[in-house]
Amino acid sequence: MDFSIAGILALDGLTNGAIYALLALATVLLFAVTRVIFIPQGEFVAFGALTLALLQTGKVPGTVWFLLVLAGLAAIADVVDGVRHRHAPLRVARQLLRTLAIPVVVSAVAIWAAPRGWPLFAQALLTLALVTPFGNLIYRLAYEKLADASVLVLLIVSVGVHFALVGLGLFFFGAEGFRNPSFWDERFSAGALAITGQTIIIFGISVALIVMLYLFFERTLTGKALRATAVNRAGARLMGISSNGAGRLAFTMAAFIGALSGLLIGPTTTVFYDSGFLIGLKGFVAAVFAGLASYPLALVGALGVGLLESFGSFWASSFKEVIVFSAILPVLLWRSLRDPHGEEH
Repeated sequence: MDFSIAGILALDGLTNGAIYALLALATVLLFAVTRVIFIPQGEFVAFGALTLALLQTGKVPGTVWFLLVLAGLAAIADVVDGVRHRHAPLRVARQLLRTLAIPVVVSAVAIWAAPRGWPLFAQALLTLALVTPFGNLIYRLAYEKLADASVLVLLIVSVGVHFALVGLGLFFFGAEGFRNPSFWDERFSAGALAITGQTIIIFGISVALIVMLYLFFERTLTGKALRATAVNRAGARLMGISSNGAGRLAFTMAAFIGALSGLLIGPTTTVFYDSGFLIGLKGFVAAVFAGLASYPLALVGALGVGLLESFGSFWASSFKEVIVFSAILPVLLWRSLRDPHGEEH
């Protein structure tokens, strides 16, 4: 291996690592706020990429019908909850409006816009609007009633949600894979390296989003409320911070990050309905490196995973996934020795 090949592999690894960093940050965010190890984070990636691909073909994406089904189930849950607690009809109606308004409006816009061939950037924004509400709805349907359950129970629920989303993804999107067009087709040369416009976009958006997340948590009242929930859920409740509201917001942010990652990675690889699992799992490896607690370490871990995958694919392409996922073993051992296990109460 000479320097030019090493540079190409490093650039490819850092590009993938930037995507994994976003997923790792979302995983750390969800665990910190809700104690949920969210295995299906990669499904948001696949949904984002496939939604944009179907919009490109002029078809109404399956995301529309999937979103309406979830919104309908959440609305039924609202009615059942209102009847059980004997809420006033007006209060139930307001809750139904809050549940259904965004999914119905966004879905209607998507059905109207799909055959009209909007520009790529407009379709990308519509994709984000379609996939982002999934986070709130999934949290409400699968996790909200179990918010105080143990981490193990929440993990088991995550496994179930993952299999459900993969199966429903096959139903709503089909088995065909798609590769999206690049957002910027320019190519630049830097010595032996050929840098594409899509690579620059990936780095730029990843850095911008990480900075925005930092400012959100450090400078805004809502971000500080999420941090308070992450540090002490009971204390946050006593201070008037809704743990359910924090969970819904955290899952909404995770869905947005996942959908955005899907838009970024779509032009670089063919995405299928089940492609998100491996992509999300690599973000999870980076999050484990950070102990599911540190955002800077999650970023470092993600870049390391990207580089390990890139160089591993060069030396042994058939075993690149084995190499990446085997790297989690020494990290787990180190974490186990550094942070001895204590019984959960």
